[in-house]
Amino acid sequence: MGEVFQKGKLAKKASFQLLNYTTEEKNEALLLISNQLLEDTDLIIKENKIDLENGRENGLSPSVLDRIMLDEKRIKDMALALQELVNLNDPVGVVVEEIEKENGLKIVKKTVPIGVMGMIYEARPNVTIDAASLALKTGNSIVLRGSSSAKQSNIALVNSIHAALEKSALPKDAVQLIEDTNRETAKELFHLKEFLDVLIPRGGKGLIDTVVKEATVPVIETGAGNCHLFIDETADKEMAINISLNGKTQRPSVCNALETILIEKNWFEQHGIALLEALHKKDVEIYGDYTVCHMFSLAKEATEEDWFTEYSALKISIKIIDGVQDAITHINTYGTKHSEAIITENKENAALFLSGVDAAAVYHNASTRFTDGFEFGYGAEIGISTQKLHARGPMGLNALTSVKFFIYGEGQIRN
Repeated sequence: MGEVFQKGKLAKKASFQLLNYTTEEKNEALLLISNQLLEDTDLIIKENKIDLENGRENGLSPSVLDRIMLDEKRIKDMALALQELVNLNDPVGVVVEEIEKENGLKIVKKTVPIGVMGMIYEARPNVTIDAASLALKTGNSIVLRGSSSAKQSNIALVNSIHAALEKSALPKDAVQLIEDTNRETAKELFHLKEFLDVLIPRGGKGLIDTVVKEATVPVIETGAGNCHLFIDETADKEMAINISLNGKTQRPSVCNALETILIEKNWFEQHGIALLEALHKKDVEIYGDYTVCHMFSLAKEATEEDWFTEYSALKISIKIIDGVQDAITHINTYGTKHSEAIITENKENAALFLSGVDAAAVYHNASTRFTDGFEFGYGAEIGISTQKLHARGPMGLNALTSVKFFIYGEGQIRN
């Protein structure tokens, strides 16, 4: 038996044990993990530096290296997030519906853990903590499979989790890490139906498409973020510029960062150069259509591929369009159903955009950077679902539960 099978089997066994623990016991385990992370900070940073050195040698981009990087502040933030997670309500055991039949049969629908979650993800070692903590809070076990680029960091983080769980009531085997990061282990995970109840990919479009295409385990699709901003004719100039800069430059490597700005032609004639200059001053590479390139010599010509691209870097594509309906058509053609925004003072156009765009999160006069489990009040998130079944948008605690029907009788039989 290989590593994937063995660790899947251990996680399955632990998932049955987790059904017996109280909210207090789960919260105690989360606090122990929080404390352990702080205690192990120096060791985690030491292992993370190995990943960063390997990444530089392998030519990883600055944006990917930023995703991998762990420093004292980021580890402290992870520890704090665990403490905040403790304060959130336990979503398990909630009565969703209660029915009493005429024959006295009582049917109670309650939330329960999903069971065993698989998580396959790229670069970000913080996902190791986010996913494990959410799983434990909801009574799920989890099998983690990170990428080779963050291998040493992930091992160090899971070692800290295991050290904490050994001090808790919860089983250490509830959190498993596949340390072998070759492609074969990923493929094994795709087909581990014997032990996994769901598989969640988190990363770039290539990874997500591969998992959706090849996995036989049920998949929750967390989408790549080709996010758009549409600046309507009535948009406030300063608001549009500020939101554009925030959406693109505040943290360009994340999935809710802007990748394309669509600009209504009349607004562009009045304010477009100011926006382009503001982006350029922030070192953003601009890929534009004919109008943009004609008006701004520093812009590069956008190709058809650019409209589909999630840059995850200081790059953006810009297109001049006729109005809100053109924006909706463009986004529904090229978008990834993640987060889309409109800047406008026209309420009718705002309503048309919000209802017409097919995305998990739609914004009026606000940055797409808010699509996040913490910002939505869910605590840590395990991903942002761009599908429509079971969960959509930032996936917090409630998204990691299923339901179960409890039926209570007194000898009733069906005629």
